[in-house]
Amino acid sequence: MKVCIITSSRADYGIIAPLMRQVKSDSNMCLQVLVTGMHLSHEFGYTYMEVEKDGFSIDEKIEIILSSDTQQAICKSMALAMAGFPVAYERLKPDVIVVLGDRFEIFCAVTAAIVYRIPVAHIHGGELTEGAFDNAFRHCITKMSHLHFTSCEVYRQRVIQMGEEPEYVFNVGAIGIDNISNYNLLPLKELQKELGVTFNKYNLLVTFHPTTLEDNTSEMQFNSLLNALDTLEDTTVIFTKTNADTYGRIINTLIDQYVKDHSYSAVSFISLGQLRYLSLLQFVDAVVGNSSSGIIEAPSFKIGTIDIGDRQKGRVKANSVINCMATTEDIIHSIETLYSDEFQGMLKDVVNPYDGGGDAAIKIKDVLKANSGRFIIKKHFYDINISETQGISCKDE
Repeated sequence: MKVCIITSSRADYGIIAPLMRQVKSDSNMCLQVLVTGMHLSHEFGYTYMEVEKDGFSIDEKIEIILSSDTQQAICKSMALAMAGFPVAYERLKPDVIVVLGDRFEIFCAVTAAIVYRIPVAHIHGGELTEGAFDNAFRHCITKMSHLHFTSCEVYRQRVIQMGEEPEYVFNVGAIGIDNISNYNLLPLKELQKELGVTFNKYNLLVTFHPTTLEDNTSEMQFNSLLNALDTLEDTTVIFTKTNADTYGRIINTLIDQYVKDHSYSAVSFISLGQLRYLSLLQFVDAVVGNSSSGIIEAPSFKIGTIDIGDRQKGRVKANSVINCMATTEDIIHSIETLYSDEFQGMLKDVVNPYDGGGDAAIKIKDVLKANSGRFIIKKHFYDINISETQGISCKDE
């Protein structure tokens, strides 16, 4: 069974890598690896090399990222993707493609697969991120997919609500949680040496991305965050840079300037890689920004998350997540809440709603094997209210 796993960025690769290892180790499966998007961009750190460093052979590379993040540039990147994926599918002839998430690169990969009648397995469907256009891409991907692996039960029910047949929708938990138990996370001294970072009394990991359904709010919102960080004392701030989203480059420029002006207390990284990122979560006080990692992985480390603005609005969130508006005043108030005795005392009892037991990759692989050769390209629409609509006339009154 030729299983083609598609990855477009450091973020989805770090999450989907456990499944890649499971497929690679199975003698009844043939792993195909297709990389695209930010992986192949110098600006975003040529992270395809991390894939190779981890022992995976890359079967196809599709270059699509332009040196711009305007709306026009994103659309042109999508056009390049739509031209590139058919070439890859012609050569690889996969039995199934496996994709994760909601990015425009993945939307293009799935759209081409539909034309080629290649079954699609989709991970992390049913979720909401109401501030980003990725939200629409995710739901479109769901409707084009044949197997669905959700990260919690409410998302499974939402995928079924969208007309997908329940027997093909599986709640396996968040696959990224697997990495927490599978990796030998770095101890503090080794991590500080590797990153060139000295931890302080307080330590924050900042990951902030554009809210792409808003009109160019990135600069204003990120400056609000930087102004709030300026009020802190005895604090080390570790920035990770943005994805290839519209208006993302302005955030990266602001990060560079802030680190230059605060070299004694701030550092930044284009890409930390999954091991170093998860290792950091052991020692920071919180993830600050609007990244999904603050929602999905951070609660497993019993640390706080300050979720700024609307990018992640709609997701299921643990009690460790503090929601705040993208204003300096509200961010400062949220930081004060984070360090309050009451909030810190509550963290030890936090339950991560995305924790499915740490074996999501095994569950997904088993489902893929069980459905080998019986994928249904012609899907039925599962109507959850069919009994209520029987007998209703469709004729005009």
